[in-house]
Amino acid sequence: MNRSRRIKLQIFRATVFLVLGAFFLVPIGAMFEFSTRGNSVSAPRTLEAWTNIVKTPDLIDAIVASLELAAITSVAMLVLLLPTMVWVRLRLPGLNRIVEFLCLLPLTIPAIALVVGLYPISRWMRINLNESIQMLSVFYLILVLPYSYRALDAGLSAIDIKTLSEAARSLGAGWGTVMLRVIVPNMSSAILNACLLSVAVVLGEYTFANLLAYENLQVAIAYVGLVSAGTSIAVSVASLLFAFALLMILSFFGRPRDRVARAEETVIPGPLGPPIGVK
Repeated sequence: MNRSRRIKLQIFRATVFLVLGAFFLVPIGAMFEFSTRGNSVSAPRTLEAWTNIVKTPDLIDAIVASLELAAITSVAMLVLLLPTMVWVRLRLPGLNRIVEFLCLLPLTIPAIALVVGLYPISRWMRINLNESIQMLSVFYLILVLPYSYRALDAGLSAIDIKTLSEAARSLGAGWGTVMLRVIVPNMSSAILNACLLSVAVVLGEYTFANLLAYENLQVAIAYVGLVSAGTSIAVSVASLLFAFALLMILSFFGRPRDRVARAEETVIPGPLGPPIGVK
């Protein structure tokens, strides 16, 4: 009976993977097919739309700006959110619900309403600080809070941070050492999940940049689409593949360590002595 259940479970998993794979890959394949079409039905396939990506300076600038925004937002999110969540869990557990409510609040507010509320701040920042597009990271930090909070909360719930921090503090470690050498290594996958979600949100954001008169990747794609639909589709496919590559890197991150840990825990009795670890 167990064998029958395993077979059914494997069939169910394979069916789910095939359906979800088709759901995601068929549209991407159709986009790639459209981006390689010639000027006419009888024309051969061409990669002109893809080569136009590197030939369009404004598009390259927008890609670089979006990648910079993604990196700045991810780092700022970790610096702001992770120490706050750890401190609340250790010292002020009664505020945990309030912090969760504040972090999830941007999900309930439409993006257009957020832009209207943040426009005066954006105008002040342009006049008194800087007009660079990197200033958008301040607003993107608000957008990524709900997704990053959930990822980090799952990682913190999986470890006993109170015991770990008290043990480290009893050995003379400071709070910086506790964060960097005790808590962060034990939730590296959750941190990577939060960073990946932040990068995905920033690379796909359009409303803030467009209404605040900045040109990021999605705004540039919209402008390029008015001139060359194939090039805009090619850039969209490239950004999707980039996010997929990040997801694959995340899925394989830590697997060797897991295998080593499982191998060290697996023991066999030695013929003449104590158990010998299998590696």
